Amino acid sequence: MIGLKLFTTAGGVAEVLPCLAEVEADVQDLIEAHMEKMLGVTFLASEYVIDCVDGGRIDSLGLDENGAPVIVEYKRGTDAGVINQGLYYMAWLGAHKDAFRSLVRDRLGATAASQILWSAPRLICVAGDFTRYDAHAVREHRRSIDLVRYRYYGSDHIGLETVASVTGQPVASRRVRRRAVGRLAAQGQDGAMAELIAAVDEALIGLGEGVTRVQRKQYAAYQRLRNFACVCLPQQTKLLVYLKANPKEVDLVAGFTRDVTGLGHHGTGDLELQLRTERDLERAQDLFRLSYAEA
Repeated sequence: MIGLKLFTTAGGVAEVLPCLAEVEADVQDLIEAHMEKMLGVTFLASEYVIDCVDGGRIDSLGLDENGAPVIVEYKRGTDAGVINQGLYYMAWLGAHKDAFRSLVRDRLGATAASQILWSAPRLICVAGDFTRYDAHAVREHRRSIDLVRYRYYGSDHIGLETVASVTGQPVASRRVRRRAVGRLAAQGQDGAMAELIAAVDEALIGLGEGVTRVQRKQYAAYQRLRNFACVCLPQQTKLLVYLKANPKEVDLVAGFTRDVTGLGHHGTGDLELQLRTERDLERAQDLFRLSYAEA
């Protein structure tokens, strides 16, 4: 269990007693209307009809912050079939990339369609609850799957709690991770920068359960359902890390932290960290934890 995040959908104060939706469609409609805020996913389509022998309708299709395709399936209560249903749709997606690419092009434009991250498709299952067998089952699949429990709190708030979050690849050993992130330093950087990159990776992965890394050409994103940190390709003397922490709630320090709200950059996040040494990394730990909690 990774944590509960309350989202306000109107005004008022959340009531104490949580409850389930009256019907599944209520959950779907609410999350589709606020998908970017709740899941970090850009909404593309609802009840998408797939063209295959057995047919079917994908509840929601989207594109996450890193350009990865996302399938979202909903159940009002506990339903063991939601994972298998989602996996069926993921198999369809892998075999029909052109259809998804066309959908992205129609909704978001040609640039977004050309940058789809096909190596990391995701399945997000949102339900009233999951069993311990569900959490075990997702770890047996070599897919990126998030199990998310919802609860209503009165008429104006919904809570989302990540029950299990599994990346499509097995957890790498420390040495393997260091080799992987070392590729970020392959463009003529010295050994000290490579060590700093590896230490940052270890710190971010070690923040808690369910942290996954997604590699893009210009940055590595660290997720817990949503991105909470993005590490960019190193510059000559510094490493730029972007966090989801609110810059207005941080004491900004020249040469170390910067508010980049509204400024274009690779990755996601409005707080920029400039790391030059492992001492800077020590100073950044509280900000890492703050961004992790925000996600």
